[in-house]
Parts: sequence; structure tokens; C-alpha cells
Amino acid sequence: MNIWFTADTHLGHDSIRKYCQRPFESVEEMDTVLIENWNRVVKAGDTVYHLGDFAYGNHEKVRSYRASLKGKINLILGNHDHQNRIQNIPGLFTSIDMLKTIKYNKHKIILCHYALRTWDSSHFNSFHCYGHSHGRLDPIGKQMDVGVDANGYHLFHIDQIIKIMLMKPDNPNYIPPVYTHI
Repeated sequence: MNIWFTADTHLGHDSIRKYCQRPFESVEEMDTVLIENWNRVVKAGDTVYHLGDFAYGNHEKVRSYRASLKGKINLILGNHDHQNRIQNIPGLFTSIDMLKTIKYNKHKIILCHYALRTWDSSHFNSFHCYGHSHGRLDPIGKQMDVGVDANGYHLFHIDQIIKIMLMKPDNPNYIPPVYTHI
């Protein structure tokens, strides 16, 4: 079993091609490339953490996209996932969360659609994976945008993420705020 990470596929979202300057002639071409790239590496028993903004469309269309993708998908809700109430489609995903912590080979990884300034155990160099920024936000410390726009429209494998994170500088030290009473 392999573990994969991605975000911001925006399947069926035609306007995302313009917003992110995606090099596709049509939304159908974009969807085809994203689905082919996914299924080229993900096997039926693999786990995928999708960090938000999965797909556009009605429930039938979203079900169709999900059926075309291999693996067990754990969705971290993104801002666009609320628009089509994707969380209300039963049986679509293995899990649905706003924020999730996983552990892999003694590494703590915090998953959220949004980049966080600090995160659980960040002062102990835990990792943080996010999406939403479409490759346009510089990470701090051991933080990484796993969205398709940041990886040539491909998914990241867990081992690739760990290798990248271990080369990054330590996370900034968290200093608790000083509270003063007025």
C-alpha cells in the first residue's frame, strides 16, 4: 500500500484554467490529464489524502469523478468543497475532515487545506502539508504545498514528501504570546 497527497484538482472547474494559467485547451482535457496522472500511480488499495477543492458540479458529476479515480480517498475539506456540499454525498470518501494529523515512520504530518503559520508540534519540526495557494505561497520551515499546480499536475508520494521535508530548514520556534491584562 502506498500513500499519496494532492490538493486543488478542481475537476470540472473550467475557470481554474484561467485563474491558475493551467495549460489545457478545455476543462475536459484538464480533467483527463489529472485523472490519468492520478491513476498512473495510485493503485486500488492505496491511500490518497486530498487536501481540498476536489471537484465542481452536482452530486452526480462529483460521484462520476470519484468513480474514475483509484484508491481510498481521505478528503480534507477545501473552500470550494462546501459550495457543492461534497461532504453530504455518502460513501464518496474514506474520511472527511477539516484538519487531520497522521503519523508515518515517526513523522507527524498535519494536513489542512490552508497553509498555517504554526501547527501542532511545529516547534518540534512536525510537517505541514496544505493546498489552496496553487503554488503561489512560499512555505516556512517544514511546510509544503501538495496541490497539483505545485507539482506539474501529479500527486506526491509520502516518501517524496519526507525526503523534501528533511532537507528543509527547521520550523521557526514557536514563542507563546505574552498576555497582559488591561
